[in-house]
Amino acid sequence: MSMKISNDDDDSEIVAEINMTPLIDVMLVLLIIFMVSSTAALESGMDIELPKTALTNEKKDAEILVISLGKDGKVAVQGKSVKDEEITRRIASELKTLKTESVILEGDTSANLGRAVELMDMAKVAGAKNFSIAAEEGLKK
Repeated sequence: MSMKISNDDDDSEIVAEINMTPLIDVMLVLLIIFMVSSTAALESGMDIELPKTALTNEKKDAEILVISLGKDGKVAVQGKSVKDEEITRRIASELKTLKTESVILEGDTSANLGRAVELMDMAKVAGAKNFSIAAEEGLKK
């Protein structure tokens, strides 16, 4: 806080001003923390433990549809849970919205492989042409 005192006899007013710099600094730090934490939360809509591989391709475009398969068999499209009877329709609408034919399937390590193949088939019927399977780098050698 700064205070300015004038020694003139005719102007004996005190001018007090609030220093805004620390307040702005704190607000910018909070904004950055919020932005970083919210983008990390948008990665996937489900708690999935990805399988480990020796090498991964880190390229992930925003124009790729992400289908998540949980260990309990539940499915999420673009992070939003979907009922079994709506999966194909939802995939088709998201592919149109994103204007893409690419799909990334991310499944828990203990998910049923048969269910993953069913999801890929549903995506193919919905119009997907390019498939990728999400994995984490870190396979023990």
